[in-house]
Amino acid sequence: MKTIGDGFEERAVAWLQCRGLHVVARNFRARTGEIDIIARDNTRLVFIEVRARARGRYASAAASVTRRKQQRIVRTAQLFLQCNPQLAHLPCRFDVVAFDGTGAEHCSAEPQWIRGAFSGQAAT
Repeated sequence: MKTIGDGFEERAVAWLQCRGLHVVARNFRARTGEIDIIARDNTRLVFIEVRARARGRYASAAASVTRRKQQRIVRTAQLFLQCNPQLAHLPCRFDVVAFDGTGAEHCSAEPQWIRGAFSGQAAT
């Protein structure tokens, strides 16, 4: 069953591909969590979290990627690299693609792409 989040992930993939990224994997799941999109940006491997939030009382979509969520993503990225040793030599980056807005604006919002949103040191 498709969710609202799936729609935003689809939009993020198309948007990132238009900007030259090549998707390696989607929705990689491991015991430590899930990574929405894994892509190549030239010689770099990029682990991407997609977040969408309607503006309101709570933090923005980008701000919703908490320290704990970052730690889960880093641990999951480490497992991905163990499962894909042919990619383990590549430098890595952790990005966030965030969609913010309300109502119809939310559905057509331009994503905010935060390159290097956090470091791989978050797993400590």
